[in-house]
Amino acid sequence: MMQIAVLSGFVLAAFAPLLYRWLGQRTAAIMALYPLAIVVWLLAQWPTVVGGGDPVWLEMAWVPGMDITLTFFIDGLGLLFGLLIAGIGALVLVYAGEYLRGHPDLPRFLVIITAFMMSMLGLVLADNLVTLFVFWELTSITSYLLIGFNHTDLSARKAALQGLFVTVAGGLALLAGLVMLGVAGESWSLAELATRGERLRGHDLYTPMLICLLLGAFTKSAQFPFHFWLPNAMAAPTPVSAYLHSATMVKAGIYLMARLQPSLGGTELWVVTLSLVGGVTMFTGAFLAIRHTNVKKLLAYSTVMALGTLTMLLGIGTEGALIAFVTFLLAHSLYKGALFMVAGILDHETGTKDVTAMGGLRALMPLTSGVALVAALSLAGVPPLLGFIGKELMLDSVLGASHFMALLLLLAFMAAILTIAVAAVVALRPFFGEQRQTPRAAHEPPLAMLLGPAVLAVASLLLGLVPGGLDRLVGVTVAGIGAARAGDVHLALWHGINLPLLISLVALVLGWVTYRRWDRVRARLAYLDPLMARGPEAGYDAVMTAIVRVAEWQTRALQNGYLRNYLAMTLLVLVGLVGHAFFFRHAPQFAFSVDVYLHEAVVAGLMIAGAVTACLMKSRLAAVAAVGVMGFSIALTFVLFSAPDLAITQLLVETLTVILLVLVLFRLPRFANLSAPTERLRDLVVASAFGIMVTLLMLAVLGGERLPRISDYMVENSQPLGHGHNIVNVILVDFRALDTLGEIFVLALAAIGVYAMLRFHAAAPGGRQPTPRREEDDG
Repeated sequence: MMQIAVLSGFVLAAFAPLLYRWLGQRTAAIMALYPLAIVVWLLAQWPTVVGGGDPVWLEMAWVPGMDITLTFFIDGLGLLFGLLIAGIGALVLVYAGEYLRGHPDLPRFLVIITAFMMSMLGLVLADNLVTLFVFWELTSITSYLLIGFNHTDLSARKAALQGLFVTVAGGLALLAGLVMLGVAGESWSLAELATRGERLRGHDLYTPMLICLLLGAFTKSAQFPFHFWLPNAMAAPTPVSAYLHSATMVKAGIYLMARLQPSLGGTELWVVTLSLVGGVTMFTGAFLAIRHTNVKKLLAYSTVMALGTLTMLLGIGTEGALIAFVTFLLAHSLYKGALFMVAGILDHETGTKDVTAMGGLRALMPLTSGVALVAALSLAGVPPLLGFIGKELMLDSVLGASHFMALLLLLAFMAAILTIAVAAVVALRPFFGEQRQTPRAAHEPPLAMLLGPAVLAVASLLLGLVPGGLDRLVGVTVAGIGAARAGDVHLALWHGINLPLLISLVALVLGWVTYRRWDRVRARLAYLDPLMARGPEAGYDAVMTAIVRVAEWQTRALQNGYLRNYLAMTLLVLVGLVGHAFFFRHAPQFAFSVDVYLHEAVVAGLMIAGAVTACLMKSRLAAVAAVGVMGFSIALTFVLFSAPDLAITQLLVETLTVILLVLVLFRLPRFANLSAPTERLRDLVVASAFGIMVTLLMLAVLGGERLPRISDYMVENSQPLGHGHNIVNVILVDFRALDTLGEIFVLALAAIGVYAMLRFHAAAPGGRQPTPRREEDDG
């Protein structure tokens, strides 16, 4: 059932355009039933997962020859993420159907977002490392398509490429880390690796492995200094932003770090790196948020703040910090999904995203303003919302940190102040105060657009009032990341007057003051714009510019259109690499033999004469004849050394080549002296170096230690494995079938190219022959 839940979603995505043709605007709402069914199925696993039973498993052979399986499993962590992905996904689909009503590309949107949802679901349920990486990269590809959905918009395309480059670059590091993880842990199963923490933490590969894995997680989850791509991703339609920030994509890196906590966490490197990077990201996101007036940018940077908070809590790593991590994760998913959908409502109904251009909308949009207020209170961490409980647990965890406690507390306190101000801006500025004229006449949105944010906001309120209902879910999730058991977690709204509460109260007062002076604060922060322009994003732009310049340089230097230069460069690289390995990493022993028969020497002399003659001839026809002599001499060599099948092949190919060259080359102009003497000298040196290297290799092979011959294996297994007595045929068709397939493809492509040129020539006006080119020749 699990593989059906994940893989059949891709089938549904493929059929979305056809469904849209049948169902029209109702397609999105009907497709939302699929993730809703997944939610029901996941809840059906609740008794098994929460009751302390074994995780629900599914294993299916994928690439048996490489011991790669398509393996999924559900534990507490996977269950929580799966519920968030499918549950919020269903609400986003309903919301998107109304938000994009009448959009000509709505079917395409449904295809991509459904595939995105299934990619994320497969990622959080995957057990095999290879399976996890495949779904990881699928989320990058589908998010790229979603961010660049408005493909006619240059900024959307640029933001999509930026997000793709950053996350895929991190994905390459992740791939290296996963390979090292599998090798060091001697398993490709995440569940098994979680039980081998001592071996992994003591392994020589631990440091490079952890660095690679964290690079993948940090780029995906927009940790400093890779945070810049996430706010730029707001070029996507608002349903994408709501889903991306609440339950998918950016949470993938957080999920990976949580999943690896039991196996890799607890070391000095883990604690220091995650604590510092998370703390800096937390403050950076809150600080950058307060500078913007675009409601989506405000929320995007507050997401960066939340992602940094979650990373910091994983770095602290205590049992209380992991409980705070799960609670804060759930709270953030609820209020951030609601707030982004509210942002989309404001844009959809007013025609602007600028909060300074809005005001007094509460009278026109009372339901929307109520939903926004509840969700923003959770963002600010005000009781009795779930966000308050998550923030209190976070502050309490920071106070118990074993490393950098004072610094992390300062960063958390400052981030809390700025986040409260951001929440107030989002909840109050558009809806209260003097009513402003907006580009569109504002009114309440349709029910389909209000349903999603209302459900998430109400859930934030109810779970804040009755947090005990989350005890078992939080407990079993924390158990999945290596801490408490389900019965050890007791969430509560009130813990008495303590230091975290006092810090929250002070932050609340200072945050309110910051909000009241927001315009003045933004004006002061504008002085930092020159400094901000030299931040990490400028570094990204510099790297991309450098890549383009290097590409232009190497194109001018290497890919300049001259076949002679291509061949010379290829041979030089081959001589350099092979020669270095040959002479510096090995001690070759050369064997010389003069046991040569006269007829063998004559054949060798013919080959040499043919090669030299081809180089000296100024007539194309004579050069072709000389090349033919050399080719036929090679065929004769095969005959002399008992390889008649190769000789026949050589003869056929050589004959066909000579005929084709004669038919084609006589139409070209005569040879011209296009090479300077220094260039001809260079070519002579390159050719000589390559010839000497090949000669020395052959002599070393003859004089070196004899290894078992590959041909012995071919002879022994030709009939048993390939069911053929012709060994050459079996090698071509069975043992190296893919190589042969590639050769067939190349030949077919060449034939198509020749056919196309002939048709083009025949279609020329009047059947006239094209004028021969005289400006350059490679002869």
